[in-house]
Amino acid sequence: MLSRRTVCAFLAGSVSAPALSFAQPSEAKTAFYSGVWSDFTRYDIDFDAMTLTRRGTAKLPGGVQYAWPHPSQRFLYVTTSTGGPGMSGNSHHVGAFGVDASGDVTPHGEPLTLRWRPIHHSVDRSGQFLLIAYNNPSAVSVHQIKPDGMIGDEIKQPEKLDFGIYGHQILATPSNQSLILVARGNNATAKSPEDPGALKVYGFKDGVLSNKASVAPGTGLGFGPRHLDFHPTQPWVYVSVERQNELYVYQLQPDGGLSPEPLFIKDTVPGIDNHVSSAGPIHVHPNGRFVYLTNRGGWTSSPPPGSEVHNGMRVFESTNSNIAVFSINQETGEPTLIQNIDAEGAHPRTFSIDAKARMLVAGNLVPVALRRDGQIAVVPAGLSVFQMANDGKLEFVRKYDVDTGKLTQWWTGMIALA
Repeated sequence: MLSRRTVCAFLAGSVSAPALSFAQPSEAKTAFYSGVWSDFTRYDIDFDAMTLTRRGTAKLPGGVQYAWPHPSQRFLYVTTSTGGPGMSGNSHHVGAFGVDASGDVTPHGEPLTLRWRPIHHSVDRSGQFLLIAYNNPSAVSVHQIKPDGMIGDEIKQPEKLDFGIYGHQILATPSNQSLILVARGNNATAKSPEDPGALKVYGFKDGVLSNKASVAPGTGLGFGPRHLDFHPTQPWVYVSVERQNELYVYQLQPDGGLSPEPLFIKDTVPGIDNHVSSAGPIHVHPNGRFVYLTNRGGWTSSPPPGSEVHNGMRVFESTNSNIAVFSINQETGEPTLIQNIDAEGAHPRTFSIDAKARMLVAGNLVPVALRRDGQIAVVPAGLSVFQMANDGKLEFVRKYDVDTGKLTQWWTGMIALA
């Protein structure tokens, strides 16, 4: 259980899912957080110097899966699990925390035990409902948020809701009329065929879901979406397609649905795609002129047979990881790839942008063994800091190494504090 004693050692504490869709006050202080398994560490940010300063670490009862703030920025919701890649886990929770003006957090009510490992969660636009996505089994649960910010009862949902295969993200649309579950599907293996991916759209009223549409090209084969984000002023939805290294753009309909066919499909890596990386999280720039996503490589949960191994890690020639930057045509919504910049680490599973778009920080998942000049070098996991220019492009500033041991830096993010 997530107890008050477990987290009372927090030295500071609001965290958020990156690229929040609701407005954030520009004058607010911003804090950055990193979750390495059960260690939840806070960093101060100096935007002038483009630095992060580590301040304190709290121990949670399981690996941090995701974090998302209430629209008021007075409360934070964090999911944890003892499960993960290669670990089934048997303890899964979501907890609410109160956040003060300095960023310190305190437990806010009792944590809620979840049935399965959560992979993503968010809060609806009204701040009344906590939305949780699960990948195995693919599912969604909706929980009331009380007026005081505490987590209330789970809301019973209709039977026969279509959750697709391998849910990976759940978000409310800007109108709050609907929710979209990104269902990734799975690649084919030697033992099983490919599982199709889809965007599952639900009507959403008083916390209750209803099947609205399933959006995917053809039967969903060859379509493995991971995350999506919304343009801040136009009805355009940008979808990171993990398994194919592609960026899809859909039209958001007035009723909260999606266009059945994409407006645009773009590659996220230049040249021939050898599937040495997979597209990751995606965030639209606050001004709506650019969209960013990561291409993640340099990591496998277990080295395949016959591969070169160093200290239990597969040896790579490159991290195969970068951040793709697209400009957005403000008339049509069409994205154009303008930059692929090295992530300076392996497998950037998460990244975040501050509300004024001065800094982008990518959280590299794990260390990676690289062959360089005939020698094998281990590049640590870490936090890669980039300065954001007015033309949307990124300039690498520095990297902070993070010791993950045999574990992972599963989630990172920044938030403007109230």
